[in-house]
Amino acid sequence: MKNLLPFVLLCLAAQSVLAQIQILPLYTGTIPNSKPSSVQETSVTLPNGGVRISNVVQPTLTVFLPPSDKANGTAVVICPGGGYTRLSIDHEGYDVAKRLNEMGVAAFVLKYRLPNDQSQPDKSIAPLLDAQQALRLVRQQGSKFNINPNCVGIMGFSAGGHLASTAGTHFAQPVGQPTDKTTSVRPDFLVLMYPVISFSDSLKHAGSRTNLIGEQPTAAQIRLYSNETQVTAQTPPTFMVHAQDDSTVPVMNSIVFYEALLKHKVPTEMHLYPRGGHGFGLKNKTTQEDWSASLQNWLGANGWLKK
Repeated sequence: MKNLLPFVLLCLAAQSVLAQIQILPLYTGTIPNSKPSSVQETSVTLPNGGVRISNVVQPTLTVFLPPSDKANGTAVVICPGGGYTRLSIDHEGYDVAKRLNEMGVAAFVLKYRLPNDQSQPDKSIAPLLDAQQALRLVRQQGSKFNINPNCVGIMGFSAGGHLASTAGTHFAQPVGQPTDKTTSVRPDFLVLMYPVISFSDSLKHAGSRTNLIGEQPTAAQIRLYSNETQVTAQTPPTFMVHAQDDSTVPVMNSIVFYEALLKHKVPTEMHLYPRGGHGFGLKNKTTQEDWSASLQNWLGANGWLKK
């Protein structure tokens, strides 16, 4: 019987973790900006265990709640990256959610729709529709999850960072035709990890720009989705991380956003690593510096970790 005890305890611990995780549909009823198509979601598990999801048609939030004795009422919507063509939902989603839970923060991993002309009348607004709805839903269900609706941030990696920075600069006029016009879609803070920010010719990540606004976007579209041009004094406080040797998304994306935030006197903190490349997720293996610890300090200094 003694030999069974560790196994029983492990099972109970696993059940406890699973009990803390839920998957919520982002919408009830008809999904806005959608049309019938043959598009079907696909999920691929890589040899290293990583998971990549494509062709999302049913957006969801996967809920990770901290232990009740640690919970402080703050929540973060997480937008994984993938160039607006797939979602790196494990190391830029679930793994990060678990780390936020250690800080007492509730985490909601957003499986957002990727731009697709077959399943969306206007592919350019589909991801932002989902990000704004995620912010609404977290606030609407705040009491259920013991969340303070005034402490809801959004976090994004790479193209997910573009989506998060879009949510942080395009909230004054929500996209689509929302049925709930009273719940704010302005994030209370932004966390941007090696983000795509600019769609300008000199700084763009070509795949993200083409996937979202097409191969021949207008100058107005490029400016609208170059989020360094959309910053105002109302843009939320922002925490950013990038590596200088990022050959996929130039580090200047973060720098121009930082400069725009400074210009408008928006509180911001930026961490630039000499090396690390792109897509390192929770751990930049080229340094002993832990950006998630720095993030925890920043959240604490701004009062978001107080119970």
